[in-house]
Amino acid sequence: MSSTHKPTRRGRRTVARHGELSSPSPFGFILKLVGIVAAVVLVSGAGVAAYAATDFTASFTEGAVELEGQGAVPPDIGAIEGGVDVLLVGTDECEEEYAYLFGDRCTGADAEGQLNDVNMLVHISDNPRRVTVVSFPRDLMVPIPSCTREDGSTTSATSKTQINSAWGYGGLSCVAKTIKELSGQNIPFAAKVSFGNVINITDAIGGVDVCIGNGGIKDKYTGINWPSGPRTIQGVEALQFLRTRHGLQNGSDLARISNQQQYMSSLARKLVSDEVLSNPATLYKLAATAVDNITPSKSLTNPMTLVQIALAVKNVPFEDIVFVQYPVLTDPADVNRVVPDYDSAEQLWAALAANESLEVTHDQDLTGGVIVADPQPTEAPADPAPTATADPSATPAPSETAVALPNNIPGQNAAQQTCSAGNVRSNG
Repeated sequence: MSSTHKPTRRGRRTVARHGELSSPSPFGFILKLVGIVAAVVLVSGAGVAAYAATDFTASFTEGAVELEGQGAVPPDIGAIEGGVDVLLVGTDECEEEYAYLFGDRCTGADAEGQLNDVNMLVHISDNPRRVTVVSFPRDLMVPIPSCTREDGSTTSATSKTQINSAWGYGGLSCVAKTIKELSGQNIPFAAKVSFGNVINITDAIGGVDVCIGNGGIKDKYTGINWPSGPRTIQGVEALQFLRTRHGLQNGSDLARISNQQQYMSSLARKLVSDEVLSNPATLYKLAATAVDNITPSKSLTNPMTLVQIALAVKNVPFEDIVFVQYPVLTDPADVNRVVPDYDSAEQLWAALAANESLEVTHDQDLTGGVIVADPQPTEAPADPAPTATADPSATPAPSETAVALPNNIPGQNAAQQTCSAGNVRSNG
């Protein structure tokens, strides 16, 4: 399947109206799922670190999955040329405690199955370090390769199937294999977390701050009826927020991805805040929660690998942590489904291969999932340091030019603030 659609180019947009934030101190958002143990090892006291490295490893290894059809696992993350990819998968399994939130999904014939409704490929570049998270829509129609089931049997390859069915063909390994063939990226590491488990992980850091725009969100399917304004979500509210689409402006799965990116950006900022990073007790709780709620690939169970991943992203500035949606076109066979825009995707993969800074040109206000947030007031800056006299003989450092992505690739970076595009219109 290939597309002849050519992406429309847009002019550059200033990012000032998105409310830029300062770059983070150590560690990036990826610690949420696969580097929490590393955070404890690197930040906590020696006693806590030693216990974490030994005690957590056993439970984290239990149920680990062998990835099929991927390249060799690199011996050293830091030595990889061209970067490394980690796949994060969110499933909608009907856990008893949270089944009531899934409505018909957990009462019908399919209640025992799982769907990989969230699929995020995390690309960590080599030098300079950047983190790019590519989200693949659940309604994306793609080929699914032949996969090996847990019992050793194999499934037949398909030419066009909804991507969130890949889990049912062969679990985490099949999702990784499907996205590898779609993206051309080798995926040596992967991890899975259920939507219910997200509740426990969000609670471990005391919640995540989000912003509700327009007149608010009202969604009978997830039970949300929230007014506009800032909101700290945790517990069941975190799951409701990540799952809502009917509460967003255009009610689509693509809008939901944009809304989830708002959550991930806020999560990145929370993880590097003093409230989390400088609190060993919080870090330890987060580590314990993560290993109990994540199913990793076997390649990800080595504690030193987690440490290396954490080190690889520890100094990445917020503006170089970019969340984008895989580019799509409307499926000509079904207006409720989408198909890959291979031309636009090729530009994205080429930019990642060249390790270029990314500029998202898509207007966030047009996603139907988020709107641009007005910059929040900040504390008055300290008196600036005296300006050094420039050496006229010195060669100025070259300024880096960002690659403008096709405008059908929505996204944002972790330094930008957005609000949910709610579906409630105010009377004002």
